[in-house]
Amino acid sequence: MFNRQDYDCSDPKGDEGFGKVFAIVICFVFFLGALQVVYETVSGWYQNVMQWGSDMLAFLAGFWPF
Repeated sequence: MFNRQDYDCSDPKGDEGFGKVFAIVICFVFFLGALQVVYETVSGWYQNVMQWGSDMLAFLAGFWPF
């Protein structure tokens, strides 16, 4: 019979590799989240500038004499 204390089934290099892959996945997810925030911010600014420009042109067109 085997004595459970006779051999060690842990794999420190495998655990280290899993940790590195897990850390890379977490960093990638954070990167995608940051990219989404930047995209939504720039998109919001663009839409607000276009709305402001449209309102400004409508206001200035109100002074057109025709």
